[in-house]
Amino acid sequence: MQRYFVGITGASGHPYAWGLLRALLAAGQGVDLCVTASGAKVLRHELGIEAGPGGANLLKEVEARLGPEAASRVRVFAPERVEAPASSGTALVRGVLLVPCSMGTLARVAAGFSSNLVERAADVALKEGRTLLIVPRETPLSAIHLENLLKLARLGAIVLPAMPGFYHHPRTLDDLVGFVVGKVLDRLGVPRADAVRWSGELEPPPDPGTEPPEARP
Repeated sequence: MQRYFVGITGASGHPYAWGLLRALLAAGQGVDLCVTASGAKVLRHELGIEAGPGGANLLKEVEARLGPEAASRVRVFAPERVEAPASSGTALVRGVLLVPCSMGTLARVAAGFSSNLVERAADVALKEGRTLLIVPRETPLSAIHLENLLKLARLGAIVLPAMPGFYHHPRTLDDLVGFVVGKVLDRLGVPRADAVRWSGELEPPPDPGTEPPEARP
């Protein structure tokens, strides 16, 4: 079992974070989870998940939604827990994933300024030459945002914007989320049986009359 640090910040796009958490656990990985204060507010708004102070309720949410076996491989840390394993280069975290990554978090990581555990974990990943993967969710992007993304990319971070494709004919929101999650897992080298793969064949879209009810307007 490898262990990944997943930092959830205050950007929109929390279905991507939850989808990634579910996929990593389904693949048998371990996850250290940290939600910033702003991230907890957006998590409540977008998914109805009450993280609680410092993420205290997150483990219960994981167990209730994904099962006790999956929850046994999750460790939750409050953003002020700078003594957590991911804060040290001696802790062999396989990778640090910021999903979704707010522009504020992006700016502080790019500047080497660590105000919480999420930013410190990202800083450690950079200095140790380990995987730092950032999923920004913002539009439009200002020149400042683009400069920060370019700076981190040049430092070795993987910049993977939440930009789902449509060639696989998505029919539900889960299809769109799954596309981005699959891209993340591919970059991590984590196998996923249901990943979307381009076959080189152009196929017509499915008959709209066969779409599931939840996909219809």
